[in-house]
Amino acid sequence: MSDESPLPGLVLASGSPHRKALLQRLGLPFDQRAPDIDESPIADESEIAYVQRLARSKAEALAGRFPDRVIIGSDQTACLAGRLIGKPGSHARAVEQLLEASGNTLHFHTALCVLDAQRARHSLDVVTIEAEFRELDRPTAERYLAAEPAYDCAGSFRSEGLGISLLTAMRGDDPTALIGLPLIRLCERLRAIGFSIP
Repeated sequence: MSDESPLPGLVLASGSPHRKALLQRLGLPFDQRAPDIDESPIADESEIAYVQRLARSKAEALAGRFPDRVIIGSDQTACLAGRLIGKPGSHARAVEQLLEASGNTLHFHTALCVLDAQRARHSLDVVTIEAEFRELDRPTAERYLAAEPAYDCAGSFRSEGLGISLLTAMRGDDPTALIGLPLIRLCERLRAIGFSIP
């Protein structure tokens, strides 16, 4: 983008307070809007294709309302042995998820779509983080959830909080991807459009 053209404004296509807090780290002004999309999986859709579709759908859902903006869409899924692990939504399900994760490795796939609505161009990436869980018993899961009720998080834990104590290792290129928005990749994509970060 040339120096004479003003940079487009940013819109975060998400209602997530976690993604909002992550994007605020970059010090760029942005609006936040929660898109209304169908997040149901499609039969035989891989976990990668699933999160890519949702991230792009979130960004595209706001393109008509913000035709001159850069829209950031992101979505995440957790997988255990090829099976999707969603947000628990309840205490009982969260305990079950943590016990299923015990001694296993969960793969967290976070898709990022950066849509330049004005130019009708987008980039689409997936960043994967492996979270290796230590052996957990029911009292440990109960204590953790009493301290940090992560019912709105895939896998039922927050790596940026006390949930890190449940892990023995974490592998991947960008730890912010595990929280829900891969900032390293996002910075690359925004710089390519013309944003100066920092």
